[in-house]
Amino acid sequence: MSDVSRKHLVKATILGEEYAIRTDTSPEHTQAVAEHVDRAIRQVIGSGTVVETHKAAILAALQIANELFLLRQSSAEVTAGMRELAADVRRMLPPAKRGVGDGVA
Repeated sequence: MSDVSRKHLVKATILGEEYAIRTDTSPEHTQAVAEHVDRAIRQVIGSGTVVETHKAAILAALQIANELFLLRQSSAEVTAGMRELAADVRRMLPPAKRGVGDGVA
């Protein structure tokens, strides 16, 4: 069995509560994610606008989801730019070097 497919049990603390998380990712990655969630919730609570923990968790989840969506959009824009650049470079190459049919779009 490879290390990638092995489940890990990670204990993480979020807002003082311990959670046992079973995951395929490394324990270090899972801890980092839990720490990010903890920080995000504490930021919402620290803003003073929300007192209830479950509402703070929902607002933190929305902030984290927004980060994810913005990063996905940015990644898609970079990918599109790289494809355009590759197409421009390919046009400058002699026909024998263009790699037509090599899977590069």
